[in-house]
Amino acid sequence: MTTTPDDPTTALPGRPPVVDLATWQTARDELLVREKAHTREGDSIAAARRRLPMVELDGTVEVVGPDGPVPFLDLFQGRDELVVYKHMWYDGAPHQGQCEGCTTTAWHLKDAVYLDARGVSFAILTTGPWDEVAPYVEFMGYTQPWYSVRDVDAPVGGDMGHLTCFLRDGDRVFLTYSTTGRGNERVNSSLGLLDMTPYGRGEAWEDNPEGRPEGRGPCWSWRSDADGNATWGPTSRPVPQWTRPGATPVQTLGRHGHHH
Repeated sequence: MTTTPDDPTTALPGRPPVVDLATWQTARDELLVREKAHTREGDSIAAARRRLPMVELDGTVEVVGPDGPVPFLDLFQGRDELVVYKHMWYDGAPHQGQCEGCTTTAWHLKDAVYLDARGVSFAILTTGPWDEVAPYVEFMGYTQPWYSVRDVDAPVGGDMGHLTCFLRDGDRVFLTYSTTGRGNERVNSSLGLLDMTPYGRGEAWEDNPEGRPEGRGPCWSWRSDADGNATWGPTSRPVPQWTRPGATPVQTLGRHGHHH
């Protein structure tokens, strides 16, 4: 049976109800009220974020990049503001054994031109030793600056997996904001787009109508094998790695105690 606009069918199992355009528009407009309230609350939270106090730190502390040790102050590239992502690192692991969650963030932030246009620089920091980090960055094709903060204290070093903001006033440097966990999601535009779709992220925690495809573990789509099948096993790589020249099937993540 074919569906025409004049002949709405009975409900399709596990899918949204079929209605005419006017009925859909009414439901869409009702949701828009909530979406606008959500946007305004987000604006209000951002306003409060801009009013947070800040902490001064030593801008001369050295981090290691392609040109060797440089003062943290250099990461501002002369701009007044700096956003960094702190990328976890598994020492000695092959490329496929590095953090899939951090990969999603770094991959979605491949280019900082719009930040730069606003006077904000961007860099990725990691606890990995530079001699391991450099070939990884080359393999991934990343163009944003990476630095090793091995043995550097917080807030420049410290816990990884955070997005952190800094402000510069001449040679003085201040920590202004940091977030982690789902706070990092605003970088991952793919999740935002998935949230717009009828099947969502395909994760078990989501509140879905009866009959929708069964959700899987959180972030299940972040690793896959050579055939594109989602898996977190030893044959997996973080998904973007399969687009890199020379990415080959693998048999080991090269690290112990892997868990999500």
